[in-house]
Amino acid sequence: MGCLSEADTTMRLQYIEAKRDDSVFDCLHDRKVADPYRTLEDPEAKETQEFVQNNVLLTASVLEKCVTRDKLKNQITAYFDYPKYSCPYKRGKHFFYMHNSGLQAQSVLYIQEKVEGDAEMLLDPNTWSEDGTVALAIMKFSEDAEYLAYGQSASGSDWITIKVIHVADRVMQPDTLSWVKFTSLTWTHDNKGFFYNRYPEPKEKVDIDAGTDTEKNLFHELYYHLLGTDQSEDELCWRNLEHPQWLSQAEITSDGQYLLLSIEEGCDPVNRLYYFDLTTLLQGLEGFKGSNNQLPFKKLVDNFEAQYQLVANDKSVFTFLTNKNAPRYKLTRVDLNHPSNWTDVIPESKTDVLVSADCVNLQQLLLCYMRDVKHQLQLHDLQTGSLLHHLHLEIGSVTEISGRRQDSEIYFNFTSFLTPGIIYQCDLSSMEPEVKVLRETAVANFDRALFETKQVFVPSKDDIKIPMFLVAQKGLVLDGYHPALLHGYGGFNISLTPSFSVAHLVLAKHFRAVVAVANIRGGGEYGDEWHKAGSLSNKQNCFDDFISCGEYLIKEGYTQPKKLCIEGGSNGGLLVAACINQRPDLFGCALAHVGVMDMLRFHKFTIGHAWTSDYGCADNEEEFKWLIKYSPLHNVRRPWEQTAGVQYPPTMLLTADHDDRVVPLHSLKFLATLHYELCTSVENSPQTNPLIARIDTKAGHGSGRPTQKIIDEASDAYSFFAMVTNSNWIG
Repeated sequence: MGCLSEADTTMRLQYIEAKRDDSVFDCLHDRKVADPYRTLEDPEAKETQEFVQNNVLLTASVLEKCVTRDKLKNQITAYFDYPKYSCPYKRGKHFFYMHNSGLQAQSVLYIQEKVEGDAEMLLDPNTWSEDGTVALAIMKFSEDAEYLAYGQSASGSDWITIKVIHVADRVMQPDTLSWVKFTSLTWTHDNKGFFYNRYPEPKEKVDIDAGTDTEKNLFHELYYHLLGTDQSEDELCWRNLEHPQWLSQAEITSDGQYLLLSIEEGCDPVNRLYYFDLTTLLQGLEGFKGSNNQLPFKKLVDNFEAQYQLVANDKSVFTFLTNKNAPRYKLTRVDLNHPSNWTDVIPESKTDVLVSADCVNLQQLLLCYMRDVKHQLQLHDLQTGSLLHHLHLEIGSVTEISGRRQDSEIYFNFTSFLTPGIIYQCDLSSMEPEVKVLRETAVANFDRALFETKQVFVPSKDDIKIPMFLVAQKGLVLDGYHPALLHGYGGFNISLTPSFSVAHLVLAKHFRAVVAVANIRGGGEYGDEWHKAGSLSNKQNCFDDFISCGEYLIKEGYTQPKKLCIEGGSNGGLLVAACINQRPDLFGCALAHVGVMDMLRFHKFTIGHAWTSDYGCADNEEEFKWLIKYSPLHNVRRPWEQTAGVQYPPTMLLTADHDDRVVPLHSLKFLATLHYELCTSVENSPQTNPLIARIDTKAGHGSGRPTQKIIDEASDAYSFFAMVTNSNWIG
């Protein structure tokens, strides 16, 4: 159990209750489920705004007592001030890349004639708002790179506005496209326009602050926009009125002939695959305008049994990355003229997950494999699939690959827990391709030689071995007195591969903390089987795995319960909340970022319906029985009634007012429930550990967040962690 510092152990926070209505409930499968804080689902309600403001003030009063807060902020800022680059990529006659000099709010797009030549600024998102909260969300050059279409996101919202700039003279075009969300961008090769995805314009609340809405996102549509025309003239190319929850993504093949349409019904790695031959439009898409017909796509795959991602095509012969009968993925090939005849090009590995495949240097494949959560690169022949070369890497992650089929020179970005970023260059035209460093960034006054990373395999409750990375100073004495931060996710087939975190290294250096990253089930670390072992009816495995990793850190002498902090975001926020419900005795602090807390109603808001592929849906009786067992909102219990002296650990929930993915109501309802069940409804409650929320403004689920907000959040969260675990600043 966590506690405050010595001077504050008797501090009892005064929580102001949210409006509670015990008459509100849902009747689900003959069971009444109370929902007394339903009012908090409305962000515009007076009660919600008062509750938010009260808790903002309460949290500020707690953070004022965090004596290491300023030191943390100063050191994180100093370490964060290092140059950050994306891989360069060639479009038309120029190269482009993103760059942040260090502490800029947003990264800037640059243009150059040669990779190692002088560069000029092309697009600077830092000029879009005074506080840096308007971000570049997506961009796509026309085939000749004369134009760039890009999306702006405000305050972290998933809603974006698409604009177009003429590259040569930097002149903005009149094109402005609204109500765009979860979009693809793909230009036709005549450079006259592009396909994009949007939702219908709301009939009401058109003046709503985008990102604060909670309405379901339904009827995702594919449109074609002809450059220089008004959005009202855009041609609807696809939508499905019978399946309003379906999502689509469009892509034009590298030869410009085919438009591929990938259709998804949720977040599972499965999709339908349709195609349309653009050359059959004798007058092009301009001639198609005004026809009031959707494009007559042909169906190549018309079920949700597997995932198909385009790798390359030679006329009608297509190569796809797929998990069809291959949970660790493979490459397969089909001729559109013979759609029932699929042949494997590169079979599934017996041990490694095939993460990505890129066609480069005309007839070669650059494959990225994952072995025990570490990336490896291989070069193969496109036609035969035979292995040509291994491109050797350190232990870490390939975060970006730049190179198209016509490119003989490729670039990729590498990172690890102790490496902020190395961009490698490789000339594939050579008989023996050599990997060279193009750019390597360094953090001032950071000596990676003082730290070490190791990987352990932790037996879970059912003896399945869970990989976990540990980052700490070298020579750390395992006496059980070090603070530890345990991070996890465990969902949606997402893998937590090694990544560089300034804030984590500050904890390791100045608090002698151990930073652990647990690769629990539910992720994609070992392919689809690992994912499915932590989803739907198997979701409890995620919590068991995470708890086992916490117990391992204690057993092996890295830390002790009152110094162990767990952290996760989004699905990881759910993970943290479920674990403090199930094992409040095991942890000394909990940081739950933008978590999914109401597992019975999540599907009713914005894009939540897409998550039913991982969680299930309470509308289904069998799935309701899974969800009610671990839903954080519905499983808050008074632990001292079972075991004397046990209370919930000090907990900080983190959310933001423009998070329109996991809407703030999740954290607000969970916070109100914690306050009521553990504190305000109990006279002289044993719950003295703080239960607070950090509620950010002009911020969303995480993407597009300006640098200063990243630093401020880390400083607040980790100074709270340091205070409640009695961890002292060293050095």
